[in-house]
Amino acid sequence: MPIIIRLDEVLEEKGMKSKELAQRVGITTANLSILKTGKAKAIRFTTLEAICEALDCQPGDIIVYKL
Repeated sequence: MPIIIRLDEVLEEKGMKSKELAQRVGITTANLSILKTGKAKAIRFTTLEAICEALDCQPGDIIVYKL
């Protein structure tokens, strides 16, 4: 798939654990795991906004399109 989810890398850069991010965003760790592994079929803009706010980043830092 040409869309790459860089959530693990951004979490590491920010020194945050998945569990903490899930709590801040208000989603389950299971749903966060699905997103992190690239198995999610979609992401709500409200969820993406909450993730970016919690990690102080831009959507392009998390989601990358590669050919």
